[in-house]
Amino acid sequence: MPEETTQRAPETGAAPTQGGPPSGPRPGGRPGGGPGGRGKFFRRKKVCKFCTEKIDAIPYRDVRLLQQFVAERGKIVPRRLTGVCTTHQRRLTRAIKQARNIALLPFATRH
Repeated sequence: MPEETTQRAPETGAAPTQGGPPSGPRPGGRPGGGPGGRGKFFRRKKVCKFCTEKIDAIPYRDVRLLQQFVAERGKIVPRRLTGVCTTHQRRLTRAIKQARNIALLPFATRH
C-alpha cells in the first residue's frame, strides 16, 4: 500500500489559507476581541492626576510637572489624552502659558 502524505487542517476548525492573515487568536494578543473588531482591548478610565494627589494650585515654576502636559512640538496636550479634569486643565493651561512667557518652557521646538 502506498503511503499517502496528507496535511490535516488545524484542530481549531479553520481551513488553511494561502497567503492571507492567519485566522484565530494572534500570539500575544489581548483578550476581549469580539466579532466586528469592537472592543479590542479594555481602556482604563483616566483620572485627574491633580485631583488624586490633591494638588489645588498648579505652580508655573515646576517645569518638570508642566512638561508632562506639553507635546514634543510644544503644543498643550488635550484633556481627552491626559485625563485631567476640566478645572485643572484650565489651570494647567494658564500655568503653561505663564511659564512660556517667562521663558521656562519653549513656545515651539527647533527643527
